[in-house]
Amino acid sequence: MAHQALARKYRPRRFSDVATQQHVSETLRRAVAGARVGHAYLFCGPRGVGKTTLARVLAMALNCPSRTEEGEPCGRCESCERIWAGQTALDVVEIDAASNRGVDDARELRERAMYAPSDEVSYKIYIVDEAHMLTREAWNALLKILEEPPPRVIFVFATTEPLRIQQSAAPVLSRCQRFDFHRMAVADIMCRLESVLESEGVAADEDALRLIARKADGGMRDGLSLLDQVLALTGGEIDAEAARRVLGLVDDERYLELLDVVAGARHGEVFGHVERLLDDGHDLVEFYHGLVDVLRALLRLRLGGGEWQELREDLREPFRHRAEAFDAADLARMLAMASELEVDGSLRRSGNPRLLVEMLLLRFTYLDRTVDLEELLRAVGGGRPGAGSEASPGAPPAARPPAGGSGRPSTSQVDVPEAWLRMLEASGWPAEMDRFLRTATVSQGAGGEVHVRLPAGPGLDRLREGAHRGKLAAGLSKELGRDASVVLEAAEAPAEGAARVTLESVREGRLRELLAKEPALERAVTELDLELLD
Repeated sequence: MAHQALARKYRPRRFSDVATQQHVSETLRRAVAGARVGHAYLFCGPRGVGKTTLARVLAMALNCPSRTEEGEPCGRCESCERIWAGQTALDVVEIDAASNRGVDDARELRERAMYAPSDEVSYKIYIVDEAHMLTREAWNALLKILEEPPPRVIFVFATTEPLRIQQSAAPVLSRCQRFDFHRMAVADIMCRLESVLESEGVAADEDALRLIARKADGGMRDGLSLLDQVLALTGGEIDAEAARRVLGLVDDERYLELLDVVAGARHGEVFGHVERLLDDGHDLVEFYHGLVDVLRALLRLRLGGGEWQELREDLREPFRHRAEAFDAADLARMLAMASELEVDGSLRRSGNPRLLVEMLLLRFTYLDRTVDLEELLRAVGGGRPGAGSEASPGAPPAARPPAGGSGRPSTSQVDVPEAWLRMLEASGWPAEMDRFLRTATVSQGAGGEVHVRLPAGPGLDRLREGAHRGKLAAGLSKELGRDASVVLEAAEAPAEGAARVTLESVREGRLRELLAKEPALERAVTELDLELLD
């Protein structure tokens, strides 16, 4: 007899069997029991969390001849069996939008929906999976039937990317009842895995189930599929070592060793640590994902956000001890550095991930040098008022600020332009306005006010509005460490024949700055005819 995958064998047959999605299953069950079922639903959420399963259970409940008064399907009649298994059913049609995404497919679906169900009590249900793959034209073809559907016809759209539907077919959203499915917690996945293993008559180590649940990343289907893999190796009792071998996971003890290397700034040991990982057959991408989880857990511990519940009990104290060896700011910097590889996807695209991982870990070990350099740059720039340090023995006394009418120390002319740039970095202005503001000439007036000269035009007019002027003043005051009033002035018109400040000229100037810093870019810009967009 052919083996049936656990993910299929233990797929729920009733609303009450669906794990952790009660906000959806309970609502649908009550809708069935109270005859208040909508004509169109949109199920959104990560893969493997029960979207298609609940769509099938809804179809089973609506067409089950033995449905209970509470709205639950029997799950055993011929109709329920066919729908649950995804087999061909007269009144329930499943469509994969990834391969049937065009306008002709949508028109065919619309025409089929106009035919009545097979009998007077049945419902015709169309389950459209991967609905975000439908084209804009296909959605437009379905729009009318979604607005005025035939009697006893129900559409269920399942998608992992609802934003794409909103971008390509926003009117559809208002015609559907939307349900957002949650990513499942590790504890919930472990509970389900234990139940499945109990039914299979297989014993399992709790640590092994925890590893599988963490690897599942919030998806129950992935958890059951991974459990199938581990069972194929062991055939009997499941332990943590077997789970690690099958899933390619890195031992948590390896991360403890790495944290000791980083805390001790033992730069040379980074290469040996990575080499041992490769010698043991570990995937560096998998190691990287585990490293991100560890850094997040340490930062959470350091900030008092609670224990890392997904960790083995005997390792919680060692990890707590390592967390105390780092400042929260250092852990935040390390997590930000690690996240850069995930954001741009360079680790997965690289033909040499070892180099990227080694450089990341080396940056961790040199983190103290990075912080010292930031302090040095601030000192060279003059520092912020009020942040001065005591003079070292033998050093010449600091010059006293000139006396003014207000008796308040004045900020140096160098500080104001620097504070302006820091304000732009921190304030988050829209891209076009940020470019415009970076063309400003900034100086300090005799009374302490900040003069900002910008090209005349709509941009300057917008900044003169109260809200924008207030935002500039607040940002500058924060960076200067004192109250600062902003005086906006129109720059003198350029002389005849002089270059006018435009978006293109700002981009060209920025590109020249980048080429000066990175001469290797010049060849790429020349040969590939590149231009700076942002």
